[in-house]
Amino acid sequence: MVKGISRQVIVVDSPDPHIFEQAIFILRKDALSEGDSVAAEQVVEQAVRIAKNYARTHGAAPHRKMSLSPWLAALVGSVAVGLVWLVVCLL
Repeated sequence: MVKGISRQVIVVDSPDPHIFEQAIFILRKDALSEGDSVAAEQVVEQAVRIAKNYARTHGAAPHRKMSLSPWLAALVGSVAVGLVWLVVCLL
């Protein structure tokens, strides 16, 4: 239900759009007083910090690509080819 009440809100864009698009913080009526720009900046910074913290703690774990160094990959390939030759020669 929508009422005709005006509220102060802070809308923070998501640092990770896979989790949420925007975070909307509804401020209390007495949260910001007129002319108090330092407190307003602190409230916005805190809202951004909360959104980033939520995205970091509730997001999916980053996918780590498993990679071999070139020398190790060459060694593993050489051993595999050698084993195949050994099996073919014994048959």
